[in-house]
Amino acid sequence: MSLNKTPRASRLHIGIFGKRNSGKSTLINALTGHNIALVSDVAGTTTDPVYKSMEIHGIGPCVLIDTAGFDDIGDLGLLRVEKTKEAAKKTDIALVVCADEELSEELKWISLFKKNKTPVIVVINTMDSLTDVQNIYDFIKKECDEEALIVNAKTKEGVEQIRDKIIRKLPEDYECKSITGDLVSAEDTVLLVMPQDIQAPKGRLILPQVQTIRDLLDKKCIVISCTTDKLKQALDSLKEPPKLIITDSQVFKTVYENKPQESRLTSFSVLFAGYKGDIKYYAESAAAIESLTEDSRVLIAEACTHAPLEEDIGREKIPAMLRKKIGRGLSVDIVSGTDFPADLSKYDLIIQCGACMFNRKYVLNRIEEARKQKIPMTNYGISIAYLSGILDKIDLN
Repeated sequence: MSLNKTPRASRLHIGIFGKRNSGKSTLINALTGHNIALVSDVAGTTTDPVYKSMEIHGIGPCVLIDTAGFDDIGDLGLLRVEKTKEAAKKTDIALVVCADEELSEELKWISLFKKNKTPVIVVINTMDSLTDVQNIYDFIKKECDEEALIVNAKTKEGVEQIRDKIIRKLPEDYECKSITGDLVSAEDTVLLVMPQDIQAPKGRLILPQVQTIRDLLDKKCIVISCTTDKLKQALDSLKEPPKLIITDSQVFKTVYENKPQESRLTSFSVLFAGYKGDIKYYAESAAAIESLTEDSRVLIAEACTHAPLEEDIGREKIPAMLRKKIGRGLSVDIVSGTDFPADLSKYDLIIQCGACMFNRKYVLNRIEEARKQKIPMTNYGISIAYLSGILDKIDLN
């Protein structure tokens, strides 16, 4: 992977929502200046959500999500609507397209996005059959307190104002979010401890490592790296201890026991707990491990959908650490990708991976579901630090 390429999960996710044949795909093509979405007069042309990574002038790197119509019908249609709802959880900014006078469904979705604190841009697409544009505009203003944009996706008239409004609606912390936060600054030396076990792809680094390196380089830090067995040699080669050591969570305890007292310590997974999720809630929730018994049930949620490996941290190592502390009877369920239960009530703890494959909006959506259902939720790095007895000795940023 190239270091100057923004990963999809770190890009602004712009979702386009509306009824079938409201011109969503045509609008995407007009907005990007490319024919990236299939356009047809047949209702329901877009089935599963289509994710397209793009660079849009004035906006920068983003992911456009073309969704199925939220008015789809039939058994298959209902499944498509569920996929659209799933896409909504990943959406940083929502474009809701209105193309007729019946707006009850649109109002429901606008309300849903606002409830989830997702910025909404209402777009009136002036289709050939749409005659009463002003009344629709006034109705939206009255019901939603939103100034709708009036565009013609076919002729591209008014499309430029969508770009302008997207920029104005950007989440406040979107541009300034940093993986390493204020842990380091320019000229600081940072040591990365990166064991190359069976989970590391041959000849490559895993995504969190690559993204962290790029973050540090952008801050003008001095970055060196080593594997766990070369930690002592790496430290001995430095004139002064590194300002920060970032390690793989699996070797947290080993690195902690061998690090210089002056060096701060964290892990890639812990950094991503703050970058992608709510690190405060994760840290508070880790204490729930003390309350687990052999009758408890834990949910481990992976973002990746890779084939299970013998040394897998989520499927093998964390369950083994938990059972060593609590007992062999502890039940552990594992889900991957977007498979996340709507009903979390049977779980006593949720442990989410670093979520490098998810965008922040989607992870925060999961955390909010856990909060609503009063289920503690932490992540791999935080839970391993807790189980290793060093959570209070590492930097959570």
